[in-house]
Amino acid sequence: MSMSDELSLLNEVRTGKDKAFERLILRYQPLVLHIVGRLVDNPEDVRDLCQEVFLRVHGKLHQFRGESSLATWIGSIAFSIGAAWLRKKRIPMLEAHAFEGDIDELIHDQPDPVCLHESLVDEESVAQLHKAIASLPPLQRTIITLYYLDETSIRSIAEITALPAGTVKSHLFRARIRLRQAFTQILDTQ
Repeated sequence: MSMSDELSLLNEVRTGKDKAFERLILRYQPLVLHIVGRLVDNPEDVRDLCQEVFLRVHGKLHQFRGESSLATWIGSIAFSIGAAWLRKKRIPMLEAHAFEGDIDELIHDQPDPVCLHESLVDEESVAQLHKAIASLPPLQRTIITLYYLDETSIRSIAEITALPAGTVKSHLFRARIRLRQAFTQILDTQ
């Protein structure tokens, strides 16, 4: 959606045009479901939190100043609500020890990277990849899927998560290493 389309929809919602907020929900629901669903595992909680996101969006639309895209702003609300739920449940966003061994060893002693595109030749491999992604800590799982599946820029992910861009890049790097390790092990057992 272009910035002018976003602003047009936003103005329709703010002026109370019939079904405008419903259109906003339909447009941004996949993004909200993606972010909340990657942070929170329980489908019932995901549904409740998504509703909470859109209630908050509706209540705070007057605060949107257009400094970022509407998608990024709504995404940041979704991330904030998902992260608050994790804190409330005392579920860590990251594992304390994400790697076994020395990170430099992982970086320098890796064989050629596993080419996921070439490796994903059957449904079982795709299922294994999804399982490996699901095994990541919530923050890394969210960041890596926003970046690769939703093709969200580092800058936008940084705005959504309220993390510096360098930290987002670091999480992407570490998540790729973990996925490479997990997927390599999966391929070795097949």
